[in-house]
Amino acid sequence: MRFDVLSLFPEMILGACCHSIIKRALQENLIQVNAINPRDYTIDKHKKVDDTPYGGGAGMLLSCQPYLDALKSVEKIKNSKTIIMSPQGKVFNQNMAKEFAKKEQLIIICGHYEGFDERIKQLAQAEEVSMGDYVMTGGELPALCIIDSVIRLKEGVLGDKESSEYDSHYDGLLEHPHYTKPRVYEGLEVPEVLLNGNHEKIKEWRRLQQFIITKNKRPDLFEKFLKSDLSDYDLKILKQNNLF
Repeated sequence: MRFDVLSLFPEMILGACCHSIIKRALQENLIQVNAINPRDYTIDKHKKVDDTPYGGGAGMLLSCQPYLDALKSVEKIKNSKTIIMSPQGKVFNQNMAKEFAKKEQLIIICGHYEGFDERIKQLAQAEEVSMGDYVMTGGELPALCIIDSVIRLKEGVLGDKESSEYDSHYDGLLEHPHYTKPRVYEGLEVPEVLLNGNHEKIKEWRRLQQFIITKNKRPDLFEKFLKSDLSDYDLKILKQNNLF
């Protein structure tokens, strides 16, 4: 999968990709990450990429020409999607990550300053995506969040397929607790079920913990999960524990 990121700070994108799982995915040629700087495409002699807004107001707006010319420079492949980081967009979630992971190319446009000239959004024909109801300086960190979230779903990136399947939010639930050695630490013990080697019981316990933790910490997610197409296995555990 290829990620093409339009950013005024390409070093933020490429630098962050030199670590951890993203680095390994790059080294194994499972993904590609390119950073394109719209400033390299501006026709302004002073290399400006922004200007004052019509109608007045604070801040500077990113101009159409450098961004749209930078976007035109990106070679699109057949199964491609373009998104633009925007507080007006749909809030990014795990379902969106799964949809993006089906693509062969994801083009991400990062904003900065006061925002974009509205025509950039219109002419780019990009889906607007938000990271949540809070303000950030630019789109680079949100873009990296999306890249990290999406590549975890690509085959071969994680050593164990189950590593992603049991992550919080993968199926709409929060993750179950994890424990490692020592068995007892400051009076707190590892649950006995994890020590007896009965993998079916362990699986059932972990699923039950997902239900309990989600119900207690994120009741909104739990209610949404209960309204989904539940498996017979989940229904059995929910009913046995009076959670359904």
